[in-house]
Amino acid sequence: MFDISPLNCEFDDEIQHKIDDKTKPVGALGELEHLAKQLAQVLGKDKPQIIKPKLLVFAADHGIAASGVSIAPSEVTTQMVMNFINGGAAINVFCRQVGFELEVIDCGILQPLEGVEGIIDQRLGAGTAPIHLQAAMTLGAVKQGFEMARKRVEYHHQQGTNLLALGEMGIGNTSSAAAIMASIMKIKGADCVGRGTGIDAATLKRKQLLVEKALLIHEAELTDPLNILACLGGFEIVQMTGAMLAAAERKMLIVVDGFIATAAAMVAVQINKHVRDYMIFGHQSDERGHCLMMSHLQARPLLRLGMRLGEGTGAALALPIIQAAAGFYNEMASFSDAGIEI
Repeated sequence: MFDISPLNCEFDDEIQHKIDDKTKPVGALGELEHLAKQLAQVLGKDKPQIIKPKLLVFAADHGIAASGVSIAPSEVTTQMVMNFINGGAAINVFCRQVGFELEVIDCGILQPLEGVEGIIDQRLGAGTAPIHLQAAMTLGAVKQGFEMARKRVEYHHQQGTNLLALGEMGIGNTSSAAAIMASIMKIKGADCVGRGTGIDAATLKRKQLLVEKALLIHEAELTDPLNILACLGGFEIVQMTGAMLAAAERKMLIVVDGFIATAAAMVAVQINKHVRDYMIFGHQSDERGHCLMMSHLQARPLLRLGMRLGEGTGAALALPIIQAAAGFYNEMASFSDAGIEI
């Protein structure tokens, strides 16, 4: 499905020596050193550079939202997409600040925004079916979503981009992500469900029950990652999964955002384990369950800011750190360059 090469570790000793020989104590730059090594492995050991970074926001609606699992109705998805297009959301502010070019993709919001400039149409439908009553979508829709995502990634690859960050928008999508997490990790759905947009205790209980119901009615079908997406996923989660796999196939870096994006990452790793080598985790979300997800993926988040907004905001804020890792690797003097003897 996706032909992803494992990282070439042939030059790991050389890369590590270059990092260790910089004018600093060994390990003194902490996580930046691990990140620099990953950049060199993916982008080349001589002078890895971030080129034309893009942040893609995938938007879609979820049938489960009609059962009251969020503080907001599904119509807010469309309203927020328009906010993205008009440049007024947090993700717009952060992208302008750090130098990401933002792209908004309609994967299946309830109301299509016909004639609106600045949105990429990759619709798989007008929202998914409610996962606690039936499968979210068909297997055919999953495969179609993968192909759409592959083509979009290929477009950016042809433009020279070598780093993609992925975010999302979709009322109800934390329910879908929690169900996916529970299915893959084989734990109770209630242990994965958080407060999402800030729901009260009664709504949280309803959300937990509906996720548990979804896992129960689909239990016999949750046998492989494609079926997990078909039964429990969202159109935006499907396309994020496909985009991650396609980006790794093209040896591009992938910056994963928060809870929902990490659910897509979990599915992607189930499909092809080598995709994990290309992932950078922008931040640890404050959403319940994200810490467990990160542990499952053996991920090291770059930021811990207590955020739970989504939209790709955590991934966006990580870009200067990624650039700093490349910068010190490429530009910092070695002891011999500086004439320092220790």
